[in-house]
Amino acid sequence: MDGPVLEVERLKELIDNDEVDTVLVVFPDLQGRLMGKRVTGRYFRDNVLDGSIEACNYLLAVDVDMTPLPGYRYANWDQGYGDFSAVPDLATLRLVPWIDKTAFVMCDLVDEEGRGPVEVSPRRILRSQIDRAAEMGYQVHIGAELEFFLFKESYADAAAGEYRTLTPHADWIEDYHILQTTRDEYLIRQIRNGMDAAGVPVEFSKGEAGRGQHEINLEFAEALEMADRHTIYKNGAKEIADINGRSLTFMAKYSMDEVGSSCHIHSSVWDKRGRRSLMWDPRSGDHFSKVFRGWLGGLVHCSRELTWLFAPYVNSYKRFQPDSWAPTAVAWGRDNRTCGLRVVGRGAGYRVESRIPGADVNPYLAFAGTIAAGLHGIEHDLDPGAPFEGNAYESDSVPRIPSTLVEAIDLFEQSDVARGAFGDDVHHHLLNTAKQEWRVANSVITDWELRRGFERL
Repeated sequence: MDGPVLEVERLKELIDNDEVDTVLVVFPDLQGRLMGKRVTGRYFRDNVLDGSIEACNYLLAVDVDMTPLPGYRYANWDQGYGDFSAVPDLATLRLVPWIDKTAFVMCDLVDEEGRGPVEVSPRRILRSQIDRAAEMGYQVHIGAELEFFLFKESYADAAAGEYRTLTPHADWIEDYHILQTTRDEYLIRQIRNGMDAAGVPVEFSKGEAGRGQHEINLEFAEALEMADRHTIYKNGAKEIADINGRSLTFMAKYSMDEVGSSCHIHSSVWDKRGRRSLMWDPRSGDHFSKVFRGWLGGLVHCSRELTWLFAPYVNSYKRFQPDSWAPTAVAWGRDNRTCGLRVVGRGAGYRVESRIPGADVNPYLAFAGTIAAGLHGIEHDLDPGAPFEGNAYESDSVPRIPSTLVEAIDLFEQSDVARGAFGDDVHHHLLNTAKQEWRVANSVITDWELRRGFERL
């Protein structure tokens, strides 16, 4: 049986033997979705393996609906929306077990002419922060915990009902419940095993704090590898649900009657080769190393101004509700789930969990923001202060996570940390993405507005 990550020569054998006839040649867009082409196995072997595919650069300047947006310097109508090239990262070659005879490779984007990296592409944005960390002698490890809601309707049926008649796959909250998750196991098992077979190692699955809500935890990894795994998992989970006539959503808040879905980001700093964690100091009273203290200090000081990277849509901010398991406070505590930042583990597992991101994040941007904040803290020797004790939802003494997309945009626009870490062009590109999301959202009349105002006002 083939392993999940393919060597080039083995892929050639599979293509020659007609065991692989299609290669998904893909890259993440600004929303963290997989874009690209299905390339025949023969053509991939002969032309793309040592080359690239081309795609329109408008893919880095559109919204979720694929509408080209104004305001970008990188790509626009005046420039004619030309092409970029997607160059396969052969370290990411793997099989896609839930699709017949199909392999997969993630790509980095380069300019058509000079072949230099497309700096505003999400994978490059994360690579740049990883390179900054490496220059300081660090490797960053990330673990991402993604939650989703599972429904009995297919995606087609959900759309036909305008997403108003969804039936959760469970009738009651199934947090840690084995009985209810056994009823869901026919599908959740396919996702777990499919991910393992695709080189996305899974630790476990569990029921979560909503009706039909699940969490499938992936093994932690180096930051870029984790972002790739996160993206493959998110796309694959939806494909597997669709194959089974079911639907699932990674929306941050699909219903105000339910809890939100999170993407808790666990981060730790290791030596440059990734062999030794630099977080735990057995000689200090709180076991914080100097590196950990600065890393956490950066997250405490920068999470508000970088919130847009963790909550990029209007819907994202509806998740931040008191007593909902989603945080409202930028405070850190020891194993305190009311805080936005939670310190957990010991020894090599000592780490900080950011509970701020929702399941709708683009992992490349969210991880880049995490690294940018942490490195800023290390560089400036920022102290995180004393741990918060008690219920951070009720405290008047701690700063708050932005409550709206507008507030987050303002903070991100003014952020010297973001501009310094990403550079002016990338900062402008991301900021325009945020502003255009608000512009589009603000041009729509919702059902709530009509129901509330049509007759009564």
